[in-house]
Amino acid sequence: MLLGYLASGWAAGADEPGAPQPAGSGILILERSRAMVHDFTEGVARHVDGWFGDKPFEQGGKVSGSIGFKFLTRQHESPDASFRFGAKLDMPNVKEKTYLFFGQENERELLIDQPEPFTRRELLLAEDRRQDQTFFAGVGYALRDNIDFRAGLRSGIKPYAHARYKKAWALGEHDRIDLRETIFWNRKDGVGSTTALSFGHGFTRTLAFRWQLAGTISDETDGLAWANSMGIFKNFGDQHTLSLEALIGGATAGSDNVSETGVRAVWKQPVYRDWTLVELSLGHFWPQGDAKDEDRRGWALGVGFEILF
Repeated sequence: MLLGYLASGWAAGADEPGAPQPAGSGILILERSRAMVHDFTEGVARHVDGWFGDKPFEQGGKVSGSIGFKFLTRQHESPDASFRFGAKLDMPNVKEKTYLFFGQENERELLIDQPEPFTRRELLLAEDRRQDQTFFAGVGYALRDNIDFRAGLRSGIKPYAHARYKKAWALGEHDRIDLRETIFWNRKDGVGSTTALSFGHGFTRTLAFRWQLAGTISDETDGLAWANSMGIFKNFGDQHTLSLEALIGGATAGSDNVSETGVRAVWKQPVYRDWTLVELSLGHFWPQGDAKDEDRRGWALGVGFEILF
């Protein structure tokens, strides 16, 4: 079978400032912070759900999401930190397959529905938080298990829309192909599409090979922006995973199709229960073509922290 990896301070009491904190107070703060985010998100869901009817929220209502921080640095560049937040709200008074969502994300990647392995965050690239980050909110509708429609607004009341199709094929006991096709629209790009394709082969129950490709084209682009990765994924159990990948990316519009090559190693594991995850990333990247610059080649390091709620 394919590796499972592929399936994919408020302390109790009123302590005075500066007073010694009891052992484990950091864990208590973490749990209470997570509970506060969950309760706030659920409160929003209950309030909005009440606009559509009187059915109790407990009858099918739920919220889920994550908060992520990542600190990264590339050789010859200044260190950077990024923040991600996303939540999905399922509400009983809204139609069964309709849901709301909101959060904060890289604006460009949100608009084109960029696959996670090829985001700037995972490629250890710095972001301008004022220009690259955006708040967003919207409504989604799952027409079928593999067809999903989303429409939303991002910062500045700018609309965007997605129509996403997902399909998986099992090629025997050890091989699998996954396809995700997104047709998108926004004012900046017009109409476009992002295609993501993944092939996985399981050597054992804990060791697998994965080949991932993604390409984006729109009315405003002169060619196809593409990315490709191949690597080995190892599952050590209890959500402890290690991956080693070779990466290449570029665009067909320039004089040189390839803009960068690189290698990336990622270790991921829970640090407290199964909802607090840490990720360590180490990479080395080589700019190519028009972007080639010996001063830009070098090592990159990332430390990520994610809380699921």
